[in-house]
Amino acid sequence: MANPLTFREDGTFKILQFTDVHIGDGTDGEEQDRQAVALMERLIEQERPDLIVYTGDLCWSHGIEDPRRGLRLAISPAVRSGLPWAAVFGNHDAEGSVTREQLMDVMRESAGCLAEPGPADLSGVGNYALPVRGSDGEKEAAMLYFLDSGCEAPEHIGGYEWIHGDQVEWYAQVSREAAKRSGAPLPSLAFFHIPLPEYEEVWRAGIISGNKYERVCAPKLNSGLFAKMVEMGDVMAVFAGHDHDNDYVGALHGISLCYGRTTGYNCYGRLQRGARVIELAEGKREFRTWLRLDDGTVRL
Repeated sequence: MANPLTFREDGTFKILQFTDVHIGDGTDGEEQDRQAVALMERLIEQERPDLIVYTGDLCWSHGIEDPRRGLRLAISPAVRSGLPWAAVFGNHDAEGSVTREQLMDVMRESAGCLAEPGPADLSGVGNYALPVRGSDGEKEAAMLYFLDSGCEAPEHIGGYEWIHGDQVEWYAQVSREAAKRSGAPLPSLAFFHIPLPEYEEVWRAGIISGNKYERVCAPKLNSGLFAKMVEMGDVMAVFAGHDHDNDYVGALHGISLCYGRTTGYNCYGRLQRGARVIELAEGKREFRTWLRLDDGTVRL
């Protein structure tokens, strides 16, 4: 579909972040899958966002006969809502009998899907940017970046993959072009699945709010994305998932590093399931964020 993203007349733009939905085999008989779908439907109705974003691990794929069935169930609340939605892949989405390209094709069956495969010569699948136009529907007023953070690192390195150098340079080029069109860096957000190494640094700095009940499972290699974002001066905040027992937010060098709240029930985690809500303010380099939980509570 054509990009319909615009600020509301009151100058706000609301994003609902689902992360780690982890739908299993996608059959109607899976109670945990039904719980996750019902939760997402309820949260969409409660928040009525302008954009729904899935930050990876929408489904399990290892040992699943057809992960595409699970993916369709994972995105079904967004599809039925009729609202625009976007997604990035996590490390579990395509580790079985399906590829990222095949999953992207499934997502793009939906009329409301704004996700794109991205440049074919870049690492990963699903590197793209979505501008948000001002409330007048004319000029770009904000930019949303989506990056594929990969899966597993090569065995000789171990741990998780990193956002590669070509992706970092792609982001910088898109940022420069947007700034040139607008006359200044656009207030921006970035979304991907695996947290950056700087998520550990911001926790140690102590300028945080929220929970940390497990270690930061970041890549062992730092490819410099965070430094590049600081240099470009556009990204206000980064939103990731992956670590189900972390939901904290912290500011480092002018950029907020934020975890979502795990949404799925078919996976580990001690935190109550829910989602993160993000609200941008038109014409300002600022945003608000809060958690909306399964029991209906809102946590700032």
